[in-house]
Amino acid sequence: MADNRGVVYTGSGGVEVKDIKFPDLILENGPGVPEGNAGRKCEHGVILKIITTNICGSDQHMVRGRTTAPSGLVLGHEITGEVIEAGRDVEFISKGDFVSVPFNVACGRCKMCKRQDTHICTHVNPQQPGGAYGYVDMGGWVGGQSEYVMIPYADFQLLKFPDKDQAMDKILDLTMLSDIFPTGYHGAVSAGVTTGSTVYVAGAGPVGLAAAHSAQLLGAAVVIVGDLKPERLKQAESFGCETINLKKHDNVGEQIEQILGEPVVDSAIDAVGFEAYGHGTDHKEAPATVLNTMMDVVEAGGKMGIPGLYVVEDPGASDKDAQQGSLKVNFGVGWSKAQHFVTGQTPVMKYHRQLMNAILNGKANIAKAVNATVISLDEAPQGYDDFDSGVSKKFVIDPHGML
Repeated sequence: MADNRGVVYTGSGGVEVKDIKFPDLILENGPGVPEGNAGRKCEHGVILKIITTNICGSDQHMVRGRTTAPSGLVLGHEITGEVIEAGRDVEFISKGDFVSVPFNVACGRCKMCKRQDTHICTHVNPQQPGGAYGYVDMGGWVGGQSEYVMIPYADFQLLKFPDKDQAMDKILDLTMLSDIFPTGYHGAVSAGVTTGSTVYVAGAGPVGLAAAHSAQLLGAAVVIVGDLKPERLKQAESFGCETINLKKHDNVGEQIEQILGEPVVDSAIDAVGFEAYGHGTDHKEAPATVLNTMMDVVEAGGKMGIPGLYVVEDPGASDKDAQQGSLKVNFGVGWSKAQHFVTGQTPVMKYHRQLMNAILNGKANIAKAVNATVISLDEAPQGYDDFDSGVSKKFVIDPHGML
């Protein structure tokens, strides 16, 4: 079989493209693989030749040293590929199929999967509910920022594209189905966005932009995006969002009032997570800033979708409480306003087929919204550096030059 190369985490602040093992239908022991998963046979899986694989903000948390990710971990949970080998137990996916891979590793058999909560599958990770590719504490499944990767439970998980030529024509949109488009959409749905809604989106990175575009698809009347980076705010404005420059303004309610005539919105979406910074002139880390701001500006009885990542261990946090995932959240405000919170990773399979149809029929233009930018596998380390600097781009890795 052919060789394989992948983007490997080398320690705080570092990634390199290295030779890695060609995948087999088994999860072998390696960096981040818990004892209960080592040697796990996957005849229900497939081997993919990667068509596209994306750099995600969640990857950046690990690369910055803000998690307990082990050195040697092959990164990448946003995967689109071509099936080149199918396991003995695969019935409905065939060699040659072009497929999108949900970032959630899910068995399809457990109680959580049967109720569509594939983000907290109880069979794929001995350490805790939920699995993911190339991610810390998520079962040790090898990441897909590589040339080839193994995907388990193929019949259940994979979303097959109906036509290969059509898929390649729309590939920069379809590559977003593995994570950020369903994640942004889940944030908007969880926040109760509907026709005529007013929505505040915290963060104009790729997930925030995906959430803003999703809110528009759901019929929101006004979508307001807040961020510290002018370039990212300009990208949000490019598809019709109102914006708030949080570097200049620390009172989000006042800025919302200038836009809407009142200092509240119907709902809000947290697309930032635990590495949040304080608003205004003091840009020190303040990990509860987004949550507290949303409780302030969402109306009584309103909803908040929180797809932004929060962790139980943050070794790079500025205080001991935050290092253990304990944040100074003004929960009394949310309680007194009878607000609703929806947290956790996104159950991608709940949304990806509908969103694929929206893309293929020209109803969603997610690649344009997030400024999809193609790079080679060898350019991935530079892509990580550029993304970390705050550029308004969603980097799409094309390891085989198929685009």
